[in-house]
Amino acid sequence: MAEKKLEKEQKTIAAMIRIFCRANHGTARKTLCPECNYLLDYAKERLDKCPFGENKGACSKCRIHCYKPGMREQVTEVMRYSGPRMLKKHPLLAIDHLLKAKGLR
Repeated sequence: MAEKKLEKEQKTIAAMIRIFCRANHGTARKTLCPECNYLLDYAKERLDKCPFGENKGACSKCRIHCYKPGMREQVTEVMRYSGPRMLKKHPLLAIDHLLKAKGLR
C-alpha cells in the first residue's frame, strides 16, 4: 500500500528537524532537544489541520500560511540547514520533497 502524502510529509519534517537538532544542539541520534521537539509537534499539528489534506502542495508555495511567523522562521532555518544534507541521509525523502517544492509532483 502506498504511503499517504501527509505521512511522508511528517517523516520528511521529522528527519529534517533531527538532522538540524543533532548538528546544532548536540542531541543523540533520533532524539530531539525540547525546542526542536516542540517544533516537530507544531509542524505535525499544522499538517494534520491542513485544509488541503492529501492534495496539499509545498507549504512554501501555499497561499494560506498555517504557521505563526516565528515558527515559520524556525522551520525555514531547519530546512535551509537540513535540505542539502537530506540527499545523503534520506535520499528518497529529499528527492520527493524537491519535486514537490518545484511543483513536479
